[in-house]
Amino acid sequence: MSEKIKIIGVVGARPNFMKIAPLMAAMREEPEVFDFTLVHTGQHYDRQMNEVFFDELGIPPPNVHLGVGSGSHAEQTAKVMVAFEKLLLKEKPHLVIVVGDVNSTLAAALVASKFNICLAHVEAGLRSFDRRMPEEINRVVTDALSDLLFTTSRIADKNLLSEGTDPEKICLVGNIMIDTLIHYLEQAPGPELLERLGVEPGGYGLVTLHRPSNVDERPVLRGIVDSLDRVSRRLPLIFPVHPRTRKQLKAFDLLGMLEAEHRMHLIEPLGYLDFLCLMRSAKLVFSDSGGVQEETTFLRVPCLTLRENTERPETIEQGTNLLVGSDPELIYREAIEIIEGRGKRGGELEFWDGKVGRRIVEQIKQRRRWLTAPIDERMAVREAL
Repeated sequence: MSEKIKIIGVVGARPNFMKIAPLMAAMREEPEVFDFTLVHTGQHYDRQMNEVFFDELGIPPPNVHLGVGSGSHAEQTAKVMVAFEKLLLKEKPHLVIVVGDVNSTLAAALVASKFNICLAHVEAGLRSFDRRMPEEINRVVTDALSDLLFTTSRIADKNLLSEGTDPEKICLVGNIMIDTLIHYLEQAPGPELLERLGVEPGGYGLVTLHRPSNVDERPVLRGIVDSLDRVSRRLPLIFPVHPRTRKQLKAFDLLGMLEAEHRMHLIEPLGYLDFLCLMRSAKLVFSDSGGVQEETTFLRVPCLTLRENTERPETIEQGTNLLVGSDPELIYREAIEIIEGRGKRGGELEFWDGKVGRRIVEQIKQRRRWLTAPIDERMAVREAL
């Protein structure tokens, strides 16, 4: 019998959980092939941003929890690297899989690469072309270090090829976030959640806001808040407030103003299923999240992205997404266009079909002999690519 492929998968923050769940489910179907260890770095440690997603998505508890906690980008990355290095020395996996673009992704990629352990990046090739975004640095470096690059779209493939990536490393598999969305769409709560919040399907907007570029400077955050306040006079808004955003709103004396606005419902962060329910039935969504751009595109819900650029251009070219930055007038004007029925309708995207986890597993199985070969043999193949 062939040796099992020993894999360590790394997650650290909320978006990672939705990306690892379909992959783990596909591997559980073949226990004779895969020996999978889930490592949670602890980058997100708030209950509503963390454990609740494991519960809802049916992900088994992590085999290892590194518990790195918060800190600056450098501190957080360094903590993960130190802890992950000790784990790799002990476990000696054939393959490390990282997902997304958070600090944990970069840290695990650096350590695995230095140990000459094969590295796979799920969601490779995404580019905003804005190096001011920490996530962009994480994406570029992780992709440069990876042996297997699982991409979401042909645009991502093109990005990698333009950077000189060997085509043999690139595997177009589709958007794994959509696997999770499709699987859990029917399980999302029904009218009872909307009734509890006092809104009707299509009769409200949904807000998510957390990026430092939007919440760390008072003038920027004040402008966004003012525009949302104006929109809320035409359409009720539901705003699950990220812990970081709440902290900044309070520090800038903006929280009271929002709480006083009766048509702006500020609530605690939601679990995946509750948020999916609200997103599915919203008239429009305001967000600075990459994942929300993708999910609203699939659901055909208009999305106004509060950013100047996006690493997911297909959501604009083929989906329902529109970039509005932090310009209060533009945010308000485009929101009114949607409220009055003139929003983008979007279309279907290639390989966003709920089968991405299975495609990734098949690609890994095809490389079983290489992955389980002695390191000298694997290095010779890597150097020849």
